[in-house]
Amino acid sequence: MCDLHITKISLFLDTVQHWQDSDYLAVYHRGRYFRLWMYNAGRLLSPREIEYQIQKILDDPSPPSPGEEKLGALTAGDRVPWAKARKEFFGSGVNKRSLDCIEKSAFFVTLDDDKQGMMGDDPDGSLDHYAKSLLHGKCYDRWFDKSFSVVIYKNGKTGLNAEHSWADAPIVAHLWEYVLATDSFQLGYNEEGHCKGDINPNLPKPQRLSWDIPPQCQEQITQSLMVAKALADDVDFHVLPFSDFGKGRIKKCKISPDAFIQLALQLAYYRDRGMFCLTYEASMTRLFREGRTETVRSCTSESCAFVKALASGEDADHCRRLFRLACEKHQHLYRLAMTGSGIDRHLFCLYVVSKYLGVESPFLKEVLSEPWRLSTSQTPFQQAELFDLVNHPEYISCGGGFGPVADDGYGVAYIILGENMINFHVSCKHSCTQTDSHKFGAHIRRALLDLLALVSPDQKDINVGNSQAKKDL
Repeated sequence: MCDLHITKISLFLDTVQHWQDSDYLAVYHRGRYFRLWMYNAGRLLSPREIEYQIQKILDDPSPPSPGEEKLGALTAGDRVPWAKARKEFFGSGVNKRSLDCIEKSAFFVTLDDDKQGMMGDDPDGSLDHYAKSLLHGKCYDRWFDKSFSVVIYKNGKTGLNAEHSWADAPIVAHLWEYVLATDSFQLGYNEEGHCKGDINPNLPKPQRLSWDIPPQCQEQITQSLMVAKALADDVDFHVLPFSDFGKGRIKKCKISPDAFIQLALQLAYYRDRGMFCLTYEASMTRLFREGRTETVRSCTSESCAFVKALASGEDADHCRRLFRLACEKHQHLYRLAMTGSGIDRHLFCLYVVSKYLGVESPFLKEVLSEPWRLSTSQTPFQQAELFDLVNHPEYISCGGGFGPVADDGYGVAYIILGENMINFHVSCKHSCTQTDSHKFGAHIRRALLDLLALVSPDQKDINVGNSQAKKDL
C-alpha cells in the first residue's frame, strides 16, 4: 500500500523503522484492536468493501480484554517506562504478535465514538474541541508511535494525528489534501450515502488482535495515562478562522503574505506580553536531498523597531517605512534559510560535535538555552487546483496545529487559504497564568487589521473589523 514508518523504542533511544510495504491497517474501536486487510485475491478492496469491513468492526459486540482498552497510553507517556514494559511484556508470544501487527500496519485508524466539527451555537468553541481532540484524543485511543493515525468521528468528520520524526507537516498536508479531494470529487457516494463499488460478501472478517496483559503491565498503562492526561489537560487550544481579508489584499499592497503575518504575530505578542521574545518560524529546505527544516528567527531588530514605533503612536509614514524594512528583512532571512544559509541547523551540528568530543562551549550553552516562546509555522496549501473554494466553501480546511514549545509560550500554526482567508491554531498552557490562547487569538486578529489599515490605501471595511477586534479584547 505505501511506505510506512514507526517510531520504535529501546531502553536507550528511539529509532525510526521503515518497511517497504503493508497490505493491512490497524483499527481501534471501543477499546479493541483489529487488523483490517486491504487486499483480497491480489486486488485492492473497493471503497464499498472497505466500508463493509469497517461496519463489521462497528457491529462487533465483544468487549476489550483486560488492559487492552487503554493500551495506547503507553505510547503517550514517558518513553523509558514504555521501553521497559515493551521489553518485559511484549517481547514474545501473543503480545509480541499483536504489537508487531500494529507497528507493521500501513497506518493506524481510530473509529472515535465522539462527534466533532463546527456544531451548534458555538462554532468557534466546537472547532477548538475538534482540534484538541485530534492533537491528543483521550490519550489512549491513538497510537502515537505510528507515522500517522487517521481519526474518523461518529458523525463522519475526520482528521490526522501525525508523529513528527519521520516527516514535516507539508508531507502530511500534501497527502491529506489528495485524500480529501479524491474522496469528494472522484470516488464519491451513492444516493443512500454509501461508498460506491461492489462487495464481495465472502471477504474474511477483520481480525481481532489478542492480548495477555498482566496486572503489572496494566499498572504501567495507568501510570502512563496519568502522565499523558496531565499534559493533555494543560493544553489551551484555540482555532481562529480569519476571513476579514487574505493574501489577495496583502499582495495588492506589494507585501509578502508570510512576512505580513509574521509581523502581525510580533505585534500581537508585544501587546499581549509587553516584550519581545525569541521567535521560531519553520522554513523548508527541500531544495536539498533529504532536507527537512531550518529556522527563520522572525523577531529581528527591524521588527522590534516597527512594533515599538506603532505601539508608541509615531507618524504613520514613519511606521509604514519601518514596516516595509521589517518585511524585507524577513524575506531575506527566509531566502537564506531555504537555501541552506540559516544558522540554527549549523548551531545544532556544532552542539552535536561538542557533545561527541566532550567539549563544553559557553557560547553554545547560552545561545541554545533561550526558549522559543513564540513557535510558529505555516501549513502550506499545496494543491490548490484540487479545490474550488469559491464555489465550494465547505471544503475550506482549518489546517493543522501543534502544542507550545515553551511552558510560558505560544504555538501558532497558520494556513493561507485562497485569496480571502487565513486560519490560525493557537496553543499555550493553562498552567501558565501569563498566556491565554483566546486572548492571544484576539490580539492576532486586531494586529492583522491594524497592519492592513496602516499599509492599505483602501480603508473601506477595515475599521468595522477593527472595532470588533477591540471588543474581543
